[in-house]
Amino acid sequence: MPSDGPAVFHATTILMVRKGDRVVMGGDGQVSLGQTVIKGNARKVRRLAGGGVLGGFAGATADAFTLFERLEAKLEQYPAQLTRACVELAKDWRTDRYLRRLEAMMLVADRNVSLLLSGTGDVVEPEAYPEGSVMAIGSGGNFALSAALALLDTDRDAEAIVRKSMAIAGDICVYTNRNLVLESLEIAR
Repeated sequence: MPSDGPAVFHATTILMVRKGDRVVMGGDGQVSLGQTVIKGNARKVRRLAGGGVLGGFAGATADAFTLFERLEAKLEQYPAQLTRACVELAKDWRTDRYLRRLEAMMLVADRNVSLLLSGTGDVVEPEAYPEGSVMAIGSGGNFALSAALALLDTDRDAEAIVRKSMAIAGDICVYTNRNLVLESLEIAR
C-alpha cells in the first residue's frame, strides 16, 4: 500500500556488549530510504574523545552527526567524565529548540560505563548481569539484544557475542545487513 508522505530513512542496528575485559560495540552498514537500500557500508559506530569513547547511532544520519559533535564538545568540557558529559548533552537536547527536533539515539561507552542517550532526555545505563551488560538500539535492536542476552552466559567473549547477535539481527530485520563495523575498548578493572 503506497504511503501518502515522503519516503523515510530507516536504519539500523547498534549493539553494545560489556563482558570480561572488553566492551564491544557493533553496527551494521545499511541505510534504507523507503523500501530501497541506498547504502550498504555506512559507518555508524566510531571512536570519540581521542579514541577513549565508543559511540554508535541509530536514526537520521545528519542528526546523529550533530549529536556526535555536541557530545565531543561536552567530553572536552568534562574530560574522562562520560556520564557527566552525557547528562549535560541530554539537558541541552531537551531544552534547545533546534536539538529537540533531532531524530536519533546513541549508545556510548568508555572503559567504565555504557549509556544510552535519547532525544527525550534519557541517559540510561544497561542492566548489569553477573556475566556483563548489553544494550541495543535501532530497528533491529531488539533482535540483537535478545540474541546477545541469550549468549551472555556462554563462554563466548564480547566480540563473538556482538558478531553472532548482529548476524542474527541482519537475518531478521529488513533494515539491517551483515556489513559489520566493530570497535572495542579494554574495560577498567
